Amino acid sequence: MGHHGHSRDLGPTVGRHRRRRRSLRGSPGGAPVGVRLIVVSEPEHCSGKVNAITTGMETARHDRLVWTDDDFHHPPDWLATLSADYEQYGPVSEVPYFVGRDPLSVVLEPLYSSAGSLRIYYDNRIWGGAVIFERDDIDEAAFLDDLRRTVSDDGLLMEYLQVTSVGRTRIVPIGGTIRETVERQVRWTQILRWHVPGAVAGTVLVLLFVLAGAILTPLSTAVFLTVLYLAVNKSLGVRRWTAVLSYPAVFVFVPLTVYALARRTFVWGDRQYRWRGKFDVTVLE
Repeated sequence: MGHHGHSRDLGPTVGRHRRRRRSLRGSPGGAPVGVRLIVVSEPEHCSGKVNAITTGMETARHDRLVWTDDDFHHPPDWLATLSADYEQYGPVSEVPYFVGRDPLSVVLEPLYSSAGSLRIYYDNRIWGGAVIFERDDIDEAAFLDDLRRTVSDDGLLMEYLQVTSVGRTRIVPIGGTIRETVERQVRWTQILRWHVPGAVAGTVLVLLFVLAGAILTPLSTAVFLTVLYLAVNKSLGVRRWTAVLSYPAVFVFVPLTVYALARRTFVWGDRQYRWRGKFDVTVLE
C-alpha cells in the first residue's frame, strides 16, 4: 500500500491505485485487521499519492489524521506513540533516513542525510511518511483544494501546518535502479523549486563552494566532509559506513541537481508528470 490516512482507531485506509497492484499484508481479505481499503480513481491534475491522500482525508470520520508510508518498519506501538506525541506537542513528524539500494543512491546517502534528514530534524519540517495532526490545525478546505492541483503532499502541508519534530529516525530504503534514483532526485528538486525556492538556491551555492574546495584542496575537504557526515549520522542516531562517500557525493550531486532543475518531466511510480508550476500539473501517462 502507498500512502495511508488513519484515524485514532485506524478507520479508513486509502491506497494509491496502481496499474500493477501489490498484494496487501494483513488479514486474509487483503487489508490489515481494522482497516477499510478504498481504491481511488486515476489522478487528473495531481500526483497519484496526493490523489490518495485527498480521498483519505475526505473519507475519514475522525478529526485526528495520520499520514504514513509503507516503505519503512512500523513498530507495534508506532501509532499509539505518535498519538501520545500529539497530546504533548500538538502536530508532530518523525525523521526519515534514506538508505540506498543502488550504486547512485548509495553514493548520495551523505547528502540525503544532511540536506534532507538533518533539516527535517532541526528545522521542524514535515515528512509525509510520518506526520500527525487534526483537521482544526489547518485550513482544511483550502488545503484540499490546493492539494488536488499539485504533486507534493508534505511540500504543500508545510505551507499550512507547523509541526514539532520528535527526532525519531526511521530507516527508509530507496532506489533499486539508477534510473529510479535519478527520477527521485528530479522530483525532490522540483518540490523544493516550487515550495521552498530559497532552499534550492542556498543549497546550490553551498554545494558549489564545497565543490570548489574539493577540487582545490581534495585531501582536507575529504577529511572534513567525512567527519562532518559522521557527526550528522550520530545526531540522527544512525551508523552508516557511507559517510566515507561524502567526498565523491559532492561531484555527483551538483551536476545532478542542475540536471534536475532543467528537466521538465519526471516519472513517479507508474506515471509520468509535467510540473510547470506549483498548481500546474499534467499527468502524461
